[in-house]
Amino acid sequence: MTGNKVGNIKMSPVDMEARKKLAFKAGDTISVWSKIQDEKGKFRTQAFEGMVLARKHGKEIGATFTVRKIASGVGVERIFPLYSPMIDKIQVIKIARARRAKLYYVRTKAVKDVRKKMRSVTAVPIEEEKTAEKAE
Repeated sequence: MTGNKVGNIKMSPVDMEARKKLAFKAGDTISVWSKIQDEKGKFRTQAFEGMVLARKHGKEIGATFTVRKIASGVGVERIFPLYSPMIDKIQVIKIARARRAKLYYVRTKAVKDVRKKMRSVTAVPIEEEKTAEKAE
């Protein structure tokens, strides 16, 4: 447990009760505002917005959740500890109804969609590219 213990009271930089009451689940789109330290040693907040793939370990101290987003055409996943003091706030943007508790199949589904799009793109032969460059 992080924080200082004073008598019977446990001091923590995170509002544990508020984090326990957060009602997001797999499939929901959330925005996680986390504190990032820059080169000068100052902290700034940065949003990571994406779909929740999984919540693990319920509401215990070691609870985590996985968020996936697409950045520049590449899937990016981050695993956040629920009670981390480095998380400033968590906002639920869109609530979805998922029929599974863990949505790991979204990873392969995204790859299949990309391959499908690549099939529809027509490839230009190399000789035509060279003649176009010489003409310029």
